[in-house]
Amino acid sequence: MPKSNTAPEWSVIRGGRLVEPKQPRPRAADLLLKGDTIHEIGAPGMTVPAGAHVIEAAGMLLHPGLVNAHTHGHGNLARGMGDRWTLELLLTAGPWISGNRSADDKRLTTLIGAAEMLLKGCTACYDLTFEFPCPTVDGLQAAAEAYTQAGMRAVLAPMVADLSFFEAIPGLMEALPPALQHEVGRMRMAPGDVTLQAMRDAVRGWQCDRDQVRLAIAPTIPHHCTDAFMTGCRDLAREHGLALHSHVSESKVQAIAGMRKYGTTLVAHLDKLGLIGPDFTVAHGVWLDDDDMRRLGDKGASVAHNPGSNMRLGSGLARMRRMLECGVNVGIGTDGSNCSDNQNMYEAMRLASMVSKVQGPDWQNWITTDEVLHAATVGSAQALGFRDGLGRIAPGYKADVVFLETRHINLIPLNNITNSLVHVEDGGAVHSVMVGGRMVVQDRKLLYVDLDRLAREAQAAVERLERLNHGNRELYARLEPVVGSFCPGLAAEPFHVHRYGGCQHCQ
Repeated sequence: MPKSNTAPEWSVIRGGRLVEPKQPRPRAADLLLKGDTIHEIGAPGMTVPAGAHVIEAAGMLLHPGLVNAHTHGHGNLARGMGDRWTLELLLTAGPWISGNRSADDKRLTTLIGAAEMLLKGCTACYDLTFEFPCPTVDGLQAAAEAYTQAGMRAVLAPMVADLSFFEAIPGLMEALPPALQHEVGRMRMAPGDVTLQAMRDAVRGWQCDRDQVRLAIAPTIPHHCTDAFMTGCRDLAREHGLALHSHVSESKVQAIAGMRKYGTTLVAHLDKLGLIGPDFTVAHGVWLDDDDMRRLGDKGASVAHNPGSNMRLGSGLARMRRMLECGVNVGIGTDGSNCSDNQNMYEAMRLASMVSKVQGPDWQNWITTDEVLHAATVGSAQALGFRDGLGRIAPGYKADVVFLETRHINLIPLNNITNSLVHVEDGGAVHSVMVGGRMVVQDRKLLYVDLDRLAREAQAAVERLERLNHGNRELYARLEPVVGSFCPGLAAEPFHVHRYGGCQHCQ
């Protein structure tokens, strides 16, 4: 299919086999597309309008584009910079690994993630990007430009707060030596009203196609936000029809900090402030209790389940089965490449399946591969706010389609396609990817991103930022021993749920 910024009026995908929910074997079918939308699914050789553009898919399996419910575009330039990081150490490292970036750096880091996701079968994402001390119109537009160039869909939700990490964790600032207190005291977030105005400016001037890149708002972690700021985010979201996304009970430190600050769980406090509803997504939710999950389910909220980073950062094992039982919409995410190393949604699906299987011997309680695939498509799409437009190959849905090569070793033999997608596929069989009826990956090559140029620009940026952030790296080295002992000490306190993988009495 030739390069084009728009899909043809009519297209037909011929000769492929469709991956369908709860069907172990794909079925032969043709897809008729009208512009960017699936118009009809018919038998092979179906009649189509004269002049329809033909896309040959013989030897291909077709599945809906995967949808990443939670990532961080700013994290891609920091891939591989840390090893034994807890969530709290990662936050401490922020000025070192993400500091001093230009608008072009923000475009570049986002483009790296978009390129990887598309090459690995993901066509849409919820990107919680970050700028210090508050979002900027230029920075958000630079990130949107990256997704637009690559041809990928995104919900771009800048992470915002009016308290720093050191102000948010009870007792942490006081645990620092006076010299370090002074240094981190200079790293304050912008005042809440300044941040909210920056978001208003971005929303009012937004020129991107909302079907491709739309804005949301991410009050990053509840206790990093004053109640006044959090309700300001709520009101801004309602005023402009924005979704809300927040890291809630990701780590035990967060859960305990919430109890100390509010006397309730974080979800209970957010509900009291009026944030929980169908447009609200909890990121991670590892330390949610049953009341939290029921509250989220009753209000129609979502959880973005990120099993890779939950284990990578030692946060624990989220209970996806219990979330589903409580009526929570669950999507699956990769999290950022600075804390989970890649943007591979196939891997995230596999980990989601495996995590459920190490939480107890009752095999009938484990998450099925059908449930995992549903979460990584329909569930994630709902979290992004595309409830009836993404996540399925069905009439009326956007033509976001992944073409897998059946002769790839990952799919030999093909006994059960859903099991193979979740437990075997790793992105290696991805041959082509279509977003909105337009090919963006063809024959394993990105059509709108020059990988050689991307690699050169990324390496140059890394080397320049390493020099600029030398002082921030030294500051991290001084902070690490304090944060690395204080926060695990806080996490050692009793809590009414247990989410670590080891024996509860061995922690």
